[in-house]
Amino acid sequence: MDDVLTPSAAEFESYLDSVRRLVREVLIPAEPRLEGQETLPEDLTDRLRAIGLFGISIPTAHGGLGLSMEQQVRVMFEVTRASAVYRARFSTTIGLGSQPILYNGTEAQRREWLPRMASGACTAAFALTEPEAGSDAGGLRTTARREGEAYVINGTKRYITNARQADVFIVMARTAAGTRDAAGISAFIVPAGSPGLACGPADRKMGQDGSATSEVFFDDVRIPAANLIGGREGGGFKTAMRGINHARLHVAVTCVGQAQRLIEESLAHVKARRQFGQALAEFQLVQAHLADARAELLAARSMILETARAFDAAGEAQGGIIADIACCKLFASEMLGRVADRAVQLHGGAGYMRGTVVEQFFRDARLFRIFEGASDIQRLLIGRSMLREAADTT
Repeated sequence: MDDVLTPSAAEFESYLDSVRRLVREVLIPAEPRLEGQETLPEDLTDRLRAIGLFGISIPTAHGGLGLSMEQQVRVMFEVTRASAVYRARFSTTIGLGSQPILYNGTEAQRREWLPRMASGACTAAFALTEPEAGSDAGGLRTTARREGEAYVINGTKRYITNARQADVFIVMARTAAGTRDAAGISAFIVPAGSPGLACGPADRKMGQDGSATSEVFFDDVRIPAANLIGGREGGGFKTAMRGINHARLHVAVTCVGQAQRLIEESLAHVKARRQFGQALAEFQLVQAHLADARAELLAARSMILETARAFDAAGEAQGGIIADIACCKLFASEMLGRVADRAVQLHGGAGYMRGTVVEQFFRDARLFRIFEGASDIQRLLIGRSMLREAADTT
């Protein structure tokens, strides 16, 4: 893989300023347009493409911005102050879509797909979850059968973000017949429009209007053997985890951005709203809610930045980094749930009304404790890592 060439400090700060302006002047004002939509309107998607957000995790050699993980985190802190739907439109491409190809793909696969992903011309979707398999890779039932110089894929995937907008799918399928563990899983690049590939209707969800998920059906989908990521069978779980670990850290970042916005909205409300002859902000119990939210936000932000710097220093080879990413995802998503609940409480009846920012963000926030590995899965991962580390020191 090519070394990542990051922009200079001055170049990055200039870029970060342009992202802030986009969020402030375009994305936040356009949030009401997202309600009831299946996907992000194309004019807004074009603004994300134009500023390079589809390429922040892809090296400059492949047409991306080549940002370090710390820089990606700082960018996403800003972007996710706006609705999480904006982030969802490009997140599957910068993480779950591009990273498996970048780190585990062949050079030909990188040349073909990464520049298109970096420009935003190609949206990637990640097809792992199934009706009977989510966090349990052993339950994966989608199969890929080798036939000469091709693979034939059969199965069903569920809750696939951006499936109906995708130009390409990164698909996990079982190549070792009869196996029930992760070792029998391989990863494939499957172009949208391949004969036998079909998407179901957009799912109806609690929140995240404007970010579609759907089922994806594979009925004798035939792809070239060259589309096996890395050119070897059995490496699918490792390939998937490369993208998933990247995505988990970005989910944690998103939770920080969403919490920051909720605190801003709450502060503005309690300063303006008057009860018993004074602003709500003057009541000590209100101040206590705000203080708790700020303290938790600072803790989440700090641990994510520290983990991002460790990632840049040593990558996933560093001991404990995967568990640290899980810690970030666990803490930040649970933190956002508490901040969102406080924000609704501080807004009172207004916070329960449809069409308000806090009501929308409250519904959106619930997803983050579930996807990319639910909170309990993160706890299991962290606990097992701690036991392994303890065993290594005895």
